[in-house]
Amino acid sequence: MSEPHLFQKLSTPIGNLTLVATQTGLRAVLWPDDDIRISLPTDLTPSPTDPVLTKTALQLQQYFAKERTAFDVPLDLQGTDFQQAAWQALARIPYGNTWTYKQQAEHLGRPRAVRAIGAANGKNPVSIVLPCHRVIGMNGALTGFAGGLEAKKYLLLLEGAIPTEQG
Repeated sequence: MSEPHLFQKLSTPIGNLTLVATQTGLRAVLWPDDDIRISLPTDLTPSPTDPVLTKTALQLQQYFAKERTAFDVPLDLQGTDFQQAAWQALARIPYGNTWTYKQQAEHLGRPRAVRAIGAANGKNPVSIVLPCHRVIGMNGALTGFAGGLEAKKYLLLLEGAIPTEQG
């Protein structure tokens, strides 16, 4: 039998998020209608007291209040070795900064894997916690984000990563 998947709903300035965890750690931060992008069991159990979910919710609230710039919740990421490496690289993008997909690929020592980086970021199961919103196009354009480009712009403005006139 697989380990149970617990969840909590969290209201944020950019919409309602669903936090999903296992006993190992945070498995997903889901946007509304995000069940296609990340495969999870259908039998999620609500848990208002799970320590990982509670800690994640608190840290996200602190982030949106500009009281937190990094997350330290345990993660339970499920993906290929390349996806895992791409997702871990996201954690190295400093708060208030952006990287291009090319820069992220270069940080992995795979400078030609730009498209693969984009695909891996598209499957990032823990948006915001691993900040794929900080990855932008080569020309500075805000490109694909599971929560939508308005949410991406909101997060980058919150962090001061883009000038307000671009927002």
